[in-house]
Formats: sequence, C-alpha cells, structure tokens
Amino acid sequence: MFQLTERTRLTEFERQVLPHLDAAYNLARFLLRNDRDAEDVVQEAALRAFRFFESFRGENSRAWFLSIVRNTSFTVLKSNRMDESSVVAIVQLPPEFREAITLRELEGFSYKEIADVAGVPIGTVMSRLARARRQLQMILSKTYLETR
Repeated sequence: MFQLTERTRLTEFERQVLPHLDAAYNLARFLLRNDRDAEDVVQEAALRAFRFFESFRGENSRAWFLSIVRNTSFTVLKSNRMDESSVVAIVQLPPEFREAITLRELEGFSYKEIADVAGVPIGTVMSRLARARRQLQMILSKTYLETR
C-alpha cells in the first residue's frame, strides 16, 4: 500500500478491516462448523492482517481480509484432521501403551509420575513409551499412505 506511521496504520486498519468482522465470522463458521473455532480463527486472522497490513494494496479490503480468514480456517481444519487421526491411532494401542502415552504426551506427567500411577518401575514406563511411539509412527504412516 504505502508507508504509514504507527498511529495512521492502526486507524487505517480499523477503517479497512474491522467493518468486515461479521463477514469473517460467517465465513469461518461456515468452513469450520464450530462457533468457538470460528471466533478463534477470526481473532487470529485479524492479528495476521494487522501484522501484514503493509502488504495490503488498498484495493479490496474485504476480499483481502476474507482470504486471510479462509487460509487460517484451512490451517485449523488441517490441524484438527491431524489431531483426529492421532486420537484414532492412540485408541488402537494396547491399554498399557495407551495409558503411558496419554499420561506423558497429553497430561505432561514425568516418567516417575507415570510409574507411580501405573504401579510399575520407571524402566517399564520408558519401554512402554518407546514401544507406543513406534506403534503410533507405524499406524500414522499407514494412515497417511492410505489417504494419499
């Protein structure tokens, strides 16, 4: 667009982008089918738009901002899809591996804490985690190859 002082940059951003927040939310809601995710995407898109406002050429602020919302929504959808495949993979693990990987990766437990919860030595926890990760890698690789 053109060089702006910080104050005029903010004013121009508010004038060009903020009127399109409702349209941005509607687009994100339609793409994501989730109110909370749509709100998060619009907020993230607004931050990205402000950060890169200098790249806006001053032509169609609605189209420019909605393209940022669209791209941010697709990033979230891709991330959610990967999360879903991870959950499906974890469910396929044997119970003792599933327990160890859940406590470590999702709950952030230390090896010692996992050992205390499971009632096994720390070495067993380490072994279960290594085997669980190896199995997850195989399951997710297979899933990836099947969906290509």
